[in-house]
Amino acid sequence: MNDPDFSPEQPTSSSTDSTFVDAKAGKRETEDLSFDAENGVGDGHRCGYVALIGRPNVGKSTLLNALMGMKLSIVTNKPQTTRRRVLGILSTDDSQMILLDTPGIIKPRYGLQEAMMKDVSTSTGDADILVFLADATRDSVDDMTMKYMGGKPAILVLNKIDKVKQDDVLPLVTRYMDAHPFDEVIPISALKGKNVDAVITAIRKKLPLGPPFYPSEMVSEQPERFFVAEIIREKIFKHFQQEVPYSTQVNIVDWQEREDQKDLINAEIVVERDSQKGILIGKGGLALKKVGTHAREDIEEFIGRGVFLQLHVKVRNDWRNSDVQLRSFGFNR
Repeated sequence: MNDPDFSPEQPTSSSTDSTFVDAKAGKRETEDLSFDAENGVGDGHRCGYVALIGRPNVGKSTLLNALMGMKLSIVTNKPQTTRRRVLGILSTDDSQMILLDTPGIIKPRYGLQEAMMKDVSTSTGDADILVFLADATRDSVDDMTMKYMGGKPAILVLNKIDKVKQDDVLPLVTRYMDAHPFDEVIPISALKGKNVDAVITAIRKKLPLGPPFYPSEMVSEQPERFFVAEIIREKIFKHFQQEVPYSTQVNIVDWQEREDQKDLINAEIVVERDSQKGILIGKGGLALKKVGTHAREDIEEFIGRGVFLQLHVKVRNDWRNSDVQLRSFGFNR
């Protein structure tokens, strides 16, 4: 790994972006649709957008990964790990579910969190179905989260059901049904994969009739570099405490695919203060090296080829409250 204090110039060589699909297809206004007979899509095919919403740390990202059968969303034991929606495309013979993993619903305290909550609102607006995740170990209903429900078809998913007694769940279901008229209630353990198939079945029944928006082999419309940046950020969340993980942003500056060599990925970690930069780098660069080693292993598994990963740290004062910086990182509040 190069000197962690080094700040790379903008790349001049060619780089890969690997974007799958760049735009959302138009929504249907009628169920009287013509289907694609050439691709084997029959009259009973269903397709739609499904937003996974709820408070932080209720298991939305874990559920997305369980539904997809692969890891798309990063997962840590810290709240607010998810900053922007992650899109997963689950295709079967008779349906296509475009799953939207959203940031945990909170009362925003600074610009980045405002952008995160805007992402939740956008996702619920785009969705045909809402899947509301609740932690079965918490015995109260949060009024703030209910404000995002609206009038769309909604499924209540009680997660972490393996950690509570059945007698304790029934009163919680009653409180949620009093707060919102959910169409269905499903208890699950996303971490253990328990009853996840029931969620798929319930979603499929409520999807609108229509042809698929995406080719069946696609699993996301987001580019590989998005997921690589997320993997690096996940390792920061796992290796550092307090404000450091929440003050970091990861950008892929350059990505070169090299013939007969490992891919070269140059990533920039942005922090808000010099003190955070020192913590991230660590004595002799050891802390940053540990992040890079663990991130590289997961990146290689994700993209299926070898990687040479370079990490550099830059300071952007108070970037979480700067509209200019937020927009440059793809956030809009």
